[in-house]
Amino acid sequence: MTRNLSVWNSLRPFSVGFDSIFDEFDRMLESSERYNSNYPPYNINRVGDNDYKIEVALAGYSKDDIELEFKENTLTVRNKPKEKVINGDNNGVIHKGISTRQFERAFTISEDIKVKNAELNNGLLNIDLERIVPEEKKARLIDIK
Repeated sequence: MTRNLSVWNSLRPFSVGFDSIFDEFDRMLESSERYNSNYPPYNINRVGDNDYKIEVALAGYSKDDIELEFKENTLTVRNKPKEKVINGDNNGVIHKGISTRQFERAFTISEDIKVKNAELNNGLLNIDLERIVPEEKKARLIDIK
């Protein structure tokens, strides 16, 4: 079997059972060009031992304009396309300088992270995430015989 060159290959001999993680990192790097945009800007914050918050700046958008999808460990924020008004009523707009361009921002989320809540408030989309640590993954002492 031939393995593709990867930035993670130097770590593979020292880690057992992490192949799928390294493969996921490779996939993220390969697809990063698709999401290599600075729009919309965002922050990722750790707010506790097992809690995270993603903040996405979406000034000018309402919750009806935004779609939030979680599928196969990928959390995607995108705006819903609006129909363009051609030769119609533009609601009195003389100059349109505030951008409402099409966007899609994707975040790869660990398998043990769940989306708790999402709220759009004052132009900021707050997405609350929580790490769920199953009992079998918590630290335990091993009895030596």
